[in-house]
Amino acid sequence: QLRLTEEEKRLLAQEGVTLPDTLPLTQAEERLLKKVRRKIRNKQSAQDSRRRKKEYLDGLESRAAACSALNQELRRKVQELEKHNGSLLRQLQALIKQTSNKAAQTSTCVLV
Repeated sequence: QLRLTEEEKRLLAQEGVTLPDTLPLTQAEERLLKKVRRKIRNKQSAQDSRRRKKEYLDGLESRAAACSALNQELRRKVQELEKHNGSLLRQLQALIKQTSNKAAQTSTCVLV
């Protein structure tokens, strides 16, 4: 008994061929059946390839989005640190100015 899947039956119908329900098949029928089965395998392989490519691209897109968000957060942090650094620099310059404006104090050292 020859058992064909729905996909095999559909492709054989597209080819315009009908195979007998009983075995053995002739060489021509065997070749035709192998051709149809190869087409089905190729179709499945192409679908798998497209699915893997889509999964890969989805992964890349999510990684790119995560990197972009991290990059934006780091840029914000850099700006914040640059502001803070500028504030500290102004404070330091003010302290230097204060200490340099004072006259040098003289002190006396007494030895006993």
